[in-house]
Amino acid sequence: MRSGLSRKEIEGKMKELVAALFVNIPSGVGSHRKDLKLGEKEQKQVFKKGAKWAVEKGYGADEDLDHIEEQGCIEGADPDQVSEKAMERGRAQLGTVGSGNHFVEVGYVAEVFDEVIARALGLWKDQITILVHTGSRGLGHQVCDDYIRVMMDSARKYQIELPDPQLCCAPISSPEGERYLQAMACAANYAFTNRQMISHWVRETFEQVFKRSPSDLRLQVVYDVCHNIAKIETHTIDGEKKRVCVHRKGATRAFPPGHKDIPKDYQDVGQPVLIPGDMGRCSYVLIGTEQAMKETFGSTCHGAGRVMSRHQAIKAAKGRAIVREMEDKGIIVKGASRGTIEEEIPDAYKDVNDVVNVVHHAGISLKVVKLVPMGVVKG
Repeated sequence: MRSGLSRKEIEGKMKELVAALFVNIPSGVGSHRKDLKLGEKEQKQVFKKGAKWAVEKGYGADEDLDHIEEQGCIEGADPDQVSEKAMERGRAQLGTVGSGNHFVEVGYVAEVFDEVIARALGLWKDQITILVHTGSRGLGHQVCDDYIRVMMDSARKYQIELPDPQLCCAPISSPEGERYLQAMACAANYAFTNRQMISHWVRETFEQVFKRSPSDLRLQVVYDVCHNIAKIETHTIDGEKKRVCVHRKGATRAFPPGHKDIPKDYQDVGQPVLIPGDMGRCSYVLIGTEQAMKETFGSTCHGAGRVMSRHQAIKAAKGRAIVREMEDKGIIVKGASRGTIEEEIPDAYKDVNDVVNVVHHAGISLKVVKLVPMGVVKG
């Protein structure tokens, strides 16, 4: 999200802002909002409508949908393909950040690499931005668990030889493959809804802390893009246009200027690509390219990537005051637990500058702006 605020305007309010975000947006393992009760009927509407459901309920505005991949709703979702256990896990978790590497981060535009594209995305030097990273929570995890068993059986049934059990799969046109895509769409639409609701609470929190009107704060969605998803798309392969299933596991879509699936106001520049780093360094906004369509099925990286396991990170953080270390760098961090913060120490991640430079020089997505964190809520 972009704002109408500059870095200087909010510097003295960061502790108050992070504390308020932490209260208003539940985070951590098992987090839920007490004021949101989701019945089975409503939950199925979330699966079918995605972010549109949230907007209809007053969480954000119609214009938000224009800046969400697939307008916040993947077609073909069938709630009947989602198990009761998955439904149960997701029922209380809508509107929450969750745990692991998920976060809400307030930062500022530290560097602009392309003024023209930055202007088209509504971004400018020293502007305050908000980056939200979260997904389909326990519901998506359970859908995955449920279908891994289905896929293991399917691989044997269709005589697919697997070099590794983790590559278990089924043909897309098989009953098992179709059922999974329908269940996955439900989880994806839940994730779109989740982020839309969090965006709404980010706006409310800024209004609460700064005592300024929405029109003055101008908190608008720049873009909402998926990763860890399979999408049915048209790509040119060996000179022929074909409909294929593109798996973006740990990858982000990076469509070029003029592509029909990106927002109208970004048609001249391409699709925004969001690449988070870690809570101590920086993140990036890039733009999709024609080169990505030729070389990587319109895809690029999705983040810095870990160099330490969570267990190794906790070991490396032993005896250190991580929250104080971050504050000394000018970054206010609040987490659901000390363990969560220790798992997410900057040292646990590759330097995102190196990762982004690789994809930039490869031409599969190009740098637009660098975002530096000022305050982070970790799950």
